[in-house]
Amino acid sequence: MPRTICLFFTLFLTASVYAQKPVPPAFYDDPASALQTYHENLALLRREHTNQYKLPDLKFFQFGMGDRIKLIYRNGRLLNALTGSIEEQWSVRQEIIVPSEYLVHLTLADGQVIQIREDETGVWLLQRNKRPKLIPGTRSRVNLPRFASKTFGPVLRVLHQEVLINVINGRPVPNFLVYYKPWYRDAATMAMVLRTTGNLPLIRDWILAIHDPFDHNNRLETDNLGEVLLLVSLVSDKNHPVVPVVLDSARRVRKENHIVGKTDNVAHPVYQTKWLKYGLKLLGLPDAYVIPKQYDSYSSVFWLDYKHDHVEATTTAEKQPDDNFANNPFFGWAEDHFYDHSSGPAKRGMVGNIDYPLSWQQRDIDAHYPGLTVLDRDLVKQKIAFPHAWHAAEMFMLLHEK
Repeated sequence: MPRTICLFFTLFLTASVYAQKPVPPAFYDDPASALQTYHENLALLRREHTNQYKLPDLKFFQFGMGDRIKLIYRNGRLLNALTGSIEEQWSVRQEIIVPSEYLVHLTLADGQVIQIREDETGVWLLQRNKRPKLIPGTRSRVNLPRFASKTFGPVLRVLHQEVLINVINGRPVPNFLVYYKPWYRDAATMAMVLRTTGNLPLIRDWILAIHDPFDHNNRLETDNLGEVLLLVSLVSDKNHPVVPVVLDSARRVRKENHIVGKTDNVAHPVYQTKWLKYGLKLLGLPDAYVIPKQYDSYSSVFWLDYKHDHVEATTTAEKQPDDNFANNPFFGWAEDHFYDHSSGPAKRGMVGNIDYPLSWQQRDIDAHYPGLTVLDRDLVKQKIAFPHAWHAAEMFMLLHEK
């Protein structure tokens, strides 16, 4: 088929699909029961993962998964998360937030009942006996599985939302309010979630456009090399133009038969070499690198492969400190994934004490916390960014395997 005809046919199909009138979700009849089901699933999670963390309970919910405008509901207001402008406002007598159903149910002062609900089509305002309203800027397709066969189905729904909410303008970021650009490490884990749920097209163009083997967020982090190769493997092959640049960069940081450089400002040769080898394997590239037989505190947070290439800590002081796991809880969940619950130390993955969000990061020197002002000024002082996509993705990948 000639290229011009093929292009015309593709554009015609795209326009036809988009021209179809979106079907609104049904009005949710029993939000209280749905919330109870979610609470029961959360309680089960907390029984299995007893390491809990106290977070500020702000009673809010974010809307706008994928390439939709980002919205925040809190205290009777629906705000544009990036501008702070009020999109809708109500005098609310009672609210029920059901994170697992992407639903805010409002009983107004005058007795009217309104629901804000996000589905695979967009974000809707629903009211009985009135025409549903699709909020402008939210119409785009995302896949939202129910994970009905999974032990932690309702929790997985929320974790999936916390990953998707941090895809903005086709780019995966740790938290769209405090980070301006992607981090390869976070993006790699997010991309694995998106692949699992059929949402990888949301960031495909961003991956294809990668030309630099380093994200330059914290100088040059050597683990970026393997992370880029993983990302490329999801949408392309070894002929992607960034691949030879990665290979050349790896040769520059090679020491004996492994690589070594900085990750989080510290040398982590085991972790970095594991990432590189894994990326090479995914793309079917030659691999002459060998994982060094030495202790590395980040070795146990790489769970994708090479679990036997690991040297345990000999002293408690060698392990990552608990306060680092509290501020960066994705490490604890990654370590739990590494040990697979059947061996090794006690579970270190933390679960928050609130319904939503389930993920966070605190006191990151690279985050711009004033961006949280639109949500709550105290978060700026406490330096808490939530939800956090890497944390949510680590939790998701582990719980999805159950």
